[in-house]
Amino acid sequence: MAGSTLFDLTGKVAAVIGGASGIGEAVARGAAQLGARVTILDANEEAARSVASAIGGDAARLDIRRAGEVQDAFAGIAAAHGQLDIVICTPSINVRKPIVRYEEAEFDRVVDVNLKGSFNVLQAAGRLMTTQKARGGSIVIFSSIRSQVVEPGQSVYAMTKAGIVQLVRTAAVEFGAHGVRVNAIGPGVVETPLTAPIKANAAWYAAYANKSALGRWARAEEMVGPTLFLASDAASYVTGTILFADGGWTAIDGRFAPPGM
Repeated sequence: MAGSTLFDLTGKVAAVIGGASGIGEAVARGAAQLGARVTILDANEEAARSVASAIGGDAARLDIRRAGEVQDAFAGIAAAHGQLDIVICTPSINVRKPIVRYEEAEFDRVVDVNLKGSFNVLQAAGRLMTTQKARGGSIVIFSSIRSQVVEPGQSVYAMTKAGIVQLVRTAAVEFGAHGVRVNAIGPGVVETPLTAPIKANAAWYAAYANKSALGRWARAEEMVGPTLFLASDAASYVTGTILFADGGWTAIDGRFAPPGM
């Protein structure tokens, strides 16, 4: 494969879930620039249609908590374009609370979106892509550094992000014989509308920036390359893994530099 075409998505049909804003929007725009026909699926249909219009794609409302909706959305894309090659799922929510103060409704809400929603996406994409014979496909689900490392108040969120990694590994094993690859992305801290409240707290913002090896937060656009690498033929032998795009966060065990270092 020529180096100039490794990341080319021309002729590919992609569904980007959560593509109306933040990381999902950046990924949707990047996929379109690389030649993919992109459908943006998002709970905010108006915003999804705005982004789709800007990139020459399609859009529809989707609640990933509802398995039937996810299945119908993917079937609709495949019917309209004759195939579905790439599925990227970015949405998640978090309720920051100590374990002893967590309420059942909060637990259910986080698990429903992050874990059940990701399962619904994997299941629906797998059912479709494993029947596409020689076409196969690539599924990329967003996990987090919280699948590996935690802090106070992150119990349920971290649990779901770790669960996503195991779902991805299992799906990779089950779908691999059909040429379908399944991987996860593990972002660190990324500047998006959802993290704006943290950014507004100077001490909190600085603590997160200083935890990474690069000493800063990521921009949403910096998640595009890792995500589309996994989606593209450049990663044709990569499946069942998590790619950390965390600025070195998970590589660091504390920030103290011993004398003479």
